[in-house]
Amino acid sequence: MADDEHEAIESEGNGQILGIPAGNALSNDGSDPTGGTAKRHWRESVITKPGLDDRGDVFFAAIEMTRMPMILTDPNLDDNPIVFANKAFLDLTGYEEAEIIGRNCRFLQGAQTDREQVTELRDAVARRDSIALEILNYKRDGSPFWNAVFIGPVYDTQGTLLYFFASQLDVTRRRESEQAFQQSQKMEAIGQLTAGLAHDFNNLLQVVTGSLELLANHVDGDRPKTYLDRARSAAGRGAKLTGQLLAFARKTRLDPRVIDVSGCIAGFADMLESSLGRGVELHLSLRRGLPGASLDVEQLEMAILNVALNARDAMPNGGLLTISTRKITLNGDAAARQLLPGEYVVVEVRDEGSGMPPHVLARSVEPFFTTKPTGKGTGLGLAMASGFVQQSRGRLEIESEVDKGTVIRMMFPASVGIKPEVSASNNVAPTIATAVGNQNHILLVEDSSDVLALARENLADAGYRVTTAENGELGLAAFERALPDDPVDLLFTDLVMPGSMNGIMLAEEVTKRDPTVAVLMTTGYNEELVVDEPARAGRDVLGKPYRRVDLLDRVAQALANRGASPIRRNASEFGAAEE
Repeated sequence: MADDEHEAIESEGNGQILGIPAGNALSNDGSDPTGGTAKRHWRESVITKPGLDDRGDVFFAAIEMTRMPMILTDPNLDDNPIVFANKAFLDLTGYEEAEIIGRNCRFLQGAQTDREQVTELRDAVARRDSIALEILNYKRDGSPFWNAVFIGPVYDTQGTLLYFFASQLDVTRRRESEQAFQQSQKMEAIGQLTAGLAHDFNNLLQVVTGSLELLANHVDGDRPKTYLDRARSAAGRGAKLTGQLLAFARKTRLDPRVIDVSGCIAGFADMLESSLGRGVELHLSLRRGLPGASLDVEQLEMAILNVALNARDAMPNGGLLTISTRKITLNGDAAARQLLPGEYVVVEVRDEGSGMPPHVLARSVEPFFTTKPTGKGTGLGLAMASGFVQQSRGRLEIESEVDKGTVIRMMFPASVGIKPEVSASNNVAPTIATAVGNQNHILLVEDSSDVLALARENLADAGYRVTTAENGELGLAAFERALPDDPVDLLFTDLVMPGSMNGIMLAEEVTKRDPTVAVLMTTGYNEELVVDEPARAGRDVLGKPYRRVDLLDRVAQALANRGASPIRRNASEFGAAEE
């Protein structure tokens, strides 16, 4: 290496002392995009492309060949322009070399780039310091990417600042994965809180609705009954609201069946069209012959209705709403969508509405988040739809652009090889219990004193003898006291109670001592993990809030279906059956 063309490679402090080729080597054709001013930092040389025409130019050859995007900028020129960019940088950003040489790096910034980070970068360059950060940049086609940038000064052997060296790394996938994980944790926390609130609210509604039913039996006159009807209607809307909360929290107990999704949508299209109003034109594009999907029909209809109503509200002057179905197959791209590879049935709802800006889109599935005026919406529609789709092992995707509209895509795993059932909502009215209690003995266990008192009154009025307890331990003690002389015919217990014994554990202990006891459980959680366990053991579960007629009907059914064995267990033996 000739001493008059290159300096030795050393390192000193934060800056780098590197071998720099002599001459102006800033473009492929030998021209100087800075008008010759850059030559004051280069010794005379005929080299026109550093690192490719001279063996000794290891530094530039390495930069050119590396897969990591890298650039050099010259702080001694006005506006610190780019004077060198390797191929990896051009591939990453989509620019041609001629488009960026001589320009400041700010062309990589965009609308969502953090201004504070830009200031931080500018200040570091002004201080001639090194800096590393992750910043949102934009490619030539306008697409954003997260850029992990390291910038450091480059000095010659005399300590003169020659350049700033900047390496780049596209970390978009990692950032999106981190954001998705953080969002899932956030939504899980909100879901837990929401489920707890819904449970407590259901207990309150149980007292309200039950008391109104009892009051209705003692009120005469049309005017008081009108007030009662209004109150019961409001309580019913409250019950639906808690149902939506539980759906968001993915704690609604689903009743999935393998259904024809296209047929299901066609089946309730008339109801959907009437809900949208005259201003919205509904267009259905439903594929026939799609594989079935294991879904709860009522919850699917509710999710589509909620999404469609949101679309209607986004088109106050009317417009076209399109609901379509299709099949897709995910392979390598499944993991990026947090799904398993395989076939999926897709329901897509597309509108021509106002669309959502990025900050609204980011919060669109949060419960109670709404941009609608007060009184025009609860902010639970998309939250409920998202919860249902996730609970069905699918994915909800939203694309939106301001003034152009929104596309909401619900993706459900296909049940390949299983013939779909006829799709229709399974709304079966409950059987009305008309028989009296016939003095059957019921053990009622409930931790809410108000709910306990109300249930006791309803059961006693129907002719049942009722023993009460406020937790599992007290319930078991009451059962054992009654066993010798007045055995319990039915245990009616809350599922989730404070203390060391919940409703499931209590039922197990009771039926160990007397297998002929009927068991009916109740809960305000309506959570799969809570409800499925007793269901697997053959226990019936009555969700709160329940009506008096529902309570009496389920009690009568449980007593009718209880074990037929006449054998009772002796309280003193605790497990040995009396022959």
